[in-house]
Amino acid sequence: MNAYKTYVRMDASSRVVLEGMPFPEGALLEVLVVDQTRQPEERTESWRALMRHVQRLPQSAVLTDADIAAEIDAQRGEC
Repeated sequence: MNAYKTYVRMDASSRVVLEGMPFPEGALLEVLVVDQTRQPEERTESWRALMRHVQRLPQSAVLTDADIAAEIDAQRGEC
């Protein structure tokens, strides 16, 4: 997969124009739009809140280090 990262600002008409893209004419492109206005502290706190939620799930209470290691090994074996 070829990827190209750039930044643009939303204009007053709520349009985004991408210019100078390094892909051939007619190429099918996947576009992911991510709002970069959140501050790093907000992203960090959002991640921490998610982890606190996951750690409070009933399934997390019975999860052992051995379970985690086995899951990692299983996933690595599928790659």
